[in-house]
Amino acid sequence: MYLPTRHRQADVQAMRDLIRAHALGMLVTQDSGLPDADHVPFEFVDDGGKGLLRAHVARANPVWRRAGQSVLAVFRGPAAYVPPDQAEKLATGGRVVPTWDYHVVHVHGRLRAIEDPAWLLGLLGGQTAHHEAGQPHPWRVEDAPPAYIDGMRKAIVGIEIAIERIEGKWKGSPLVQAA
Repeated sequence: MYLPTRHRQADVQAMRDLIRAHALGMLVTQDSGLPDADHVPFEFVDDGGKGLLRAHVARANPVWRRAGQSVLAVFRGPAAYVPPDQAEKLATGGRVVPTWDYHVVHVHGRLRAIEDPAWLLGLLGGQTAHHEAGQPHPWRVEDAPPAYIDGMRKAIVGIEIAIERIEGKWKGSPLVQAA
C-alpha cells in the first residue's frame, strides 16, 4: 500500500477498533499463481501479541485449502468523496482538486485452517454474540436445534491469521472523521 508518512496510522488500537467496527474483510490469497479475493467477516482476537483474525468459510470455498500461504486481509472503514472547498478555490486562484478520503487497515499473516468442532462452536458463539448484541432479541447459537447446528458446523471450516504486520492509512478530512 502506498503510505505517505502524513497518512500513516500509528495507533494500533485505532486499527484494531476499525477491524472490530468494520469486520467484513477482503482476504487476498493466491490461486494457481493469480490473486484471489474472498469477503469474510472476521473477528479480531487480542492474544497478548499482535493479534489474531478468526473467521469461518464454507467447506466448499477452496480458500481454506490455501492454509500456509502468506495472505493479506483488507478492512475499509469510513470513506467519502471530498469536493474542492469553494473558499480555498477562490483563495488559490482555482488550484484545488477533489479527492477521496478513507480509513483502511491492511493485515499481513499466514493462513491457517481449523476443523476442530469445539473451536468452531466457540467462534460461532463469539461472533454471533458480538453481532447480535444490539438486537432487541439477540439470537444465540443455542437457540437452534443441536442437530441443525451440528450439520451447519460440518459444512464450514475455521480460518485464522496470526498477525505478522498491520498497517493503517487514515487519509482523512472532517467528512471522514464524522462518518
